[in-house]
Amino acid sequence: MSLSDHATELLRLHRPGQPVVVPTVWDAWSATLAAEAGFAALTVGSHPAASALGRGDNEDLSLDEMLAQVAVVTRAVDLPVSADLESGYGQPPGRLIEGLLGAGAVGLNVEDTVHSEGGRLRSTQEHAEYVGGLRAAAEEAGVHVVVNARTDILLNQIGPEDDRVDRAIERLQATADAGADALYPVGLHDDTTWGRLTTALPLPLNALARPDVEDLAALAALGVGRISFGPMLQKALTARATDLIAPWSPARGT
Repeated sequence: MSLSDHATELLRLHRPGQPVVVPTVWDAWSATLAAEAGFAALTVGSHPAASALGRGDNEDLSLDEMLAQVAVVTRAVDLPVSADLESGYGQPPGRLIEGLLGAGAVGLNVEDTVHSEGGRLRSTQEHAEYVGGLRAAAEEAGVHVVVNARTDILLNQIGPEDDRVDRAIERLQATADAGADALYPVGLHDDTTWGRLTTALPLPLNALARPDVEDLAALAALGVGRISFGPMLQKALTARATDLIAPWSPARGT
């Protein structure tokens, strides 16, 4: 499939109440594992990709290093692939779109925590303008890149608790108005919070899930349109692998 076809398919898969599960992968092995399991699309996570290279999250990898990992995945599978490009690595939106398409991916996450500037939070307007820049650059490139706009307000418990969800909604609504295709209120939320978010916001919402804990049917019933795992799949596999190899370790007999 062409990049445009992959982008169209990725967008089509976002259906509130019938969410697309995009396993968060980090290399050719994990991507192939997910593809052979029958998933229709994948996302490359910044955290697990950095861990696989012995580095940290929060833009410890450069943009070029992250895009190289994305290209490893897109060469391994013929599926629509999205990528977590953090807050943009201090680059203008056009550079992200150019690099993303060059790596063979057709979607991206962009968050409002600016790691290249000490972890400050973008203002609502600033984040919306960055998303708008991504949409304009994608249109100029001729591919409808699926933009998944993320806010870290809930995850990082920023500001007073009593209006935190309202502020997250306001911020995500602004990105929707600017051209986002999906909205990512990252974090593990209760049903009441999800109810407020899905009722108030006009686009499919991305839920973060722990694949060894959460239930697909329960998340679908909340009305989300997309499910990804962040670093949770890699962490679950690490725990399982540790259990498998521990009996073989020389340290076991000491």
